[in-house]
Order: sequence, then C-alpha cells, then structure tokens
Amino acid sequence: MEHQNINLSLKVWRQKNSNSKGAFETYKVNNISTEMSFLEMFDVMNEELITEGKDPVTFDHDCREGICGACSMYINGKPHGPWEANTTCQLHMRAFKDGETIVVEPWRANAFPVIKDLMVDRSAFDRIIQAGGYISVNTGNAVDGNSMPIEKDKADASFAAAMCIGCGACVAACKNSSAMLFLSAKVSHLALLPQGDPERSTRVINMVAQMDKEGFGACTNTGACEATCPKEISITNIARLNQEYLLASFTADK
Repeated sequence: MEHQNINLSLKVWRQKNSNSKGAFETYKVNNISTEMSFLEMFDVMNEELITEGKDPVTFDHDCREGICGACSMYINGKPHGPWEANTTCQLHMRAFKDGETIVVEPWRANAFPVIKDLMVDRSAFDRIIQAGGYISVNTGNAVDGNSMPIEKDKADASFAAAMCIGCGACVAACKNSSAMLFLSAKVSHLALLPQGDPERSTRVINMVAQMDKEGFGACTNTGACEATCPKEISITNIARLNQEYLLASFTADK
C-alpha cells in the first residue's frame, strides 16, 4: 500500500484514577503516516499535548512487539482494534481512513480498575497465576530435552495454549467480563504436559477460586473471547478447564 499522511480525530477516555469520574476528550492529530503503529501515533499526540503544557494521555506499553500484552485498549469498540489476531502495538495507521474519528477506551471490567486514562490494573491475572500456575522442578542441571517423551498432539496443544500473553482482551470482549479463556490457557498448557502432574488437582482448584475472588464473571460460551484473542487461543481450552476442575473436585483430599 502506498505511503500516505492522514488527519484524524481521537476521542480518548481521560480519567485521573479509579475513584474519579472519567470522560471523553477529543484531540486532532494531523499528518500521521499510515506506516506508523497505533502507539507511535499516540506518542505523536502526547508530544503535542506536552508542548501545549497539557497532561499527556497515559497508556500501557512495553515491548511493542505483540508479546507482552500490555497495550490494552478498546479501539472503536473492539479490543486491540480492527485487525484480527493483533495487538494494539502491532496495529498500523493504514487500518484507518483520512478524516476518521477513532474512539479509544480502557478495558471495561470490575476486576481491571482504571489506574489512569487508558491504563488499567491487570494484577488480578498475576494473582491467578500465583495461585497455581507453576510446576515442581528439581534443582540442578537442565534435563535433556528428549528425556521425557510427549505425544506430538499434546505438545502442540500445550504450546498453542502457552501462547496466551495475558493481555486481557478476552475479559474486555466478554459481556460477563469472564477470565475463563485466560485461565483455561494457563491450566491447559501445564495439564497437557507430564511436568504439570504434581500440582494438577490443586492448580485448577486454587486458580478457579482466585479467579472468582477477583470478581471476574461467568462464562456463557458466546465465543467473543476467542474471536478477539490476539494469539487465537481456542475456547476448546475452556472445555478442558471444566474437565480438569470436575476431575479435581472428585479427587481432592481423597
């Protein structure tokens, strides 16, 4: 596609903290290269705001390579924007037209309180992982990679689940703000491997309990999470999570 410069209107959610009431503010950004990423465009806007003596828009970012999951934004009503299987940092401005108005909001979920503007607190995910997303290992030298045979189908399924970057788009897309896709990916990638066996029962029980404690909603199988996930995590993992939980419930403390 030929390089172009476009002019845009941005309706951006501004909120001082989780206790204050937020509102949209409109900003004009001009001469934006279509080769810029969405976050680079935000950098340009913030530089202009700072030059004008105004408070720049706070947003989360880190690697800007689609790996860390930090760049959580609703863009025109869709988590991470219009491109499929894509993070906000990998979204480029060629996805938009000259003169377009773009609405940008933070994740909307009780379990993800707004820190400021577009940045939300996703530490609930960290606490879910801490509740059981680990395995027991022996210290010392690493074992040979082929010393523990694993069926290819299980290895592939585990790897696919492990691709979850914990961005929270699944929660943001779900009408119930459910974290089941995230949790099921974390449970599945360990449950499918022999290394995950020692904590298999306690893992799923503890992680589900922590998820409920954090205030995430229930799953009603609408599939919005899978459709929005930048790493295309399958909702078949949710079925596996339910199976793991049921099995663990029967075998716990027995």
